[in-house]
Amino acid sequence: MTLLWLLLVPLAAGLLAWRAERWHPAWPGWIALMALLVDLALGLSLWTAHAAPLRSPLQSPWLLELSAPWIPRFGIGFHLGLDGLSLVMVLLTLFLGLMAVAASWREIRSRSGFYYFNVLWTLAGVLGVFLALDLFLFFVFWEVMLVPMYFVIALWGHENRLNAAIKFFIFTQASGLLMLVAILALVLAHQRATGVLSFDYFVLLGTPLGAQTAMWIMLGFFVAFAVKLPAVPFHTWLPDAHTEAPTGGSVLLAGILLKTGAYGLLRFAVPLTPGAALDFAPLGMALGVAGIVYGAVLAFAQTDFKRLVAYTSVSHMGFVLLGVFAWNTLALQGTVMEMIAHGISTGALFMVAGALQARLHTRDMRRMGGLWAQAPRMAALAQFFAIASLGLPGLGNFVAEFLVLLGAFRADATFAVLAALGLIAAAVYALILVQRVFHGPLRAQTALADFSAREMAALLAMAVALVWLGVYPQPVLDAAAPALAGLQHAASGHLSLVGAAP
Repeated sequence: MTLLWLLLVPLAAGLLAWRAERWHPAWPGWIALMALLVDLALGLSLWTAHAAPLRSPLQSPWLLELSAPWIPRFGIGFHLGLDGLSLVMVLLTLFLGLMAVAASWREIRSRSGFYYFNVLWTLAGVLGVFLALDLFLFFVFWEVMLVPMYFVIALWGHENRLNAAIKFFIFTQASGLLMLVAILALVLAHQRATGVLSFDYFVLLGTPLGAQTAMWIMLGFFVAFAVKLPAVPFHTWLPDAHTEAPTGGSVLLAGILLKTGAYGLLRFAVPLTPGAALDFAPLGMALGVAGIVYGAVLAFAQTDFKRLVAYTSVSHMGFVLLGVFAWNTLALQGTVMEMIAHGISTGALFMVAGALQARLHTRDMRRMGGLWAQAPRMAALAQFFAIASLGLPGLGNFVAEFLVLLGAFRADATFAVLAALGLIAAAVYALILVQRVFHGPLRAQTALADFSAREMAALLAMAVALVWLGVYPQPVLDAAAPALAGLQHAASGHLSLVGAAP
């Protein structure tokens, strides 16, 4: 029942927060905060009970499962499952959900009840995506997280929020329909081969597919997940959505929603269609490298703080795509670490951007400069997260990208060398960001208030998490190892993108 409570708590709290605004305008925020603390406590209890003890990769990866009939006539069940991969993503979701609430505490002043309703239902949808083991249920949760995120951008965003929200919705909804077609095609192919109609993940694993059918099904999954990742050339919705979203919305987008695309590739796209994934792997790795370099180059050209950070997300998510299609142990470990470290570091940079915009009423870095003397706490933390983003050794991003590059080198040395150019580019755009905003002559016409105790507490928690991931990543790697080994085993009948896994 713990898995069910993880979903019910934010769903119920969202409805309560929406109603509570009528009683007091501050209550919705407190309800959201308490609900996420309760859910985080549930997640940490699962970590302590199941993932913290050292587990062998040979053990069953599944820690908890919940299965009940839903629409048995069509083979649809309410099937939830938790393994180490799901668990670390659940904890990341709840942690960054708390950070999004902290970032929204002073920023959201109108219709706060409806705002926190949408935030909590978005988080519930994301949690469902990470837990669902029935493909129809997975699609339902995939849709649940999109609609409230649309409202977060459209109602509380900045100048061009409506256009950005519509673009976000069209891209993600259209690609989601492609995924639904792929799911139905896989289910019907399985029924033709076995006579069993089922949407269950474990039943569909190993479905015999013709080469052409498998490729089309894999492409349906890939496009849906690549749009959400986002991978070049499906990335064009992301800069607008990030730039126009409120700070809490940007934290949710960068830190959590992008990771659902990466998770989908790991959990569904490759294991369900391993033969097609093998054939597609060179192109998948090439798209990953293209995203790394392209996102970094475009980040150079930005003068808008949030837009620059948005393009760095395109670059960093390229490492995830590269690691997925390298498909060996080191690359997959790096992919999981990148999902976590990028979510924290980029979410923090969006919080800094939101704080600057709230104080200076601009995101234009040409109107900033010389702010270190006025806001040293803000400047120091911004510099910390900027150098974390560039991959400084000792921080989580370095561990992630090093593992991905090492795994990619074993798969294809050329792609690994080209991807390493992204590390050089990251150093340049991160330092340019810090230089333009916090150093040089003072350009702001108004005094800049430094971070409050609330903002300091949130960002210091994120900084501690990045240091922990960089200095001692082993607990996360150990927790995810059985799940990654299980995914590799599920695909091993048809997929061997590299030689023996290390």
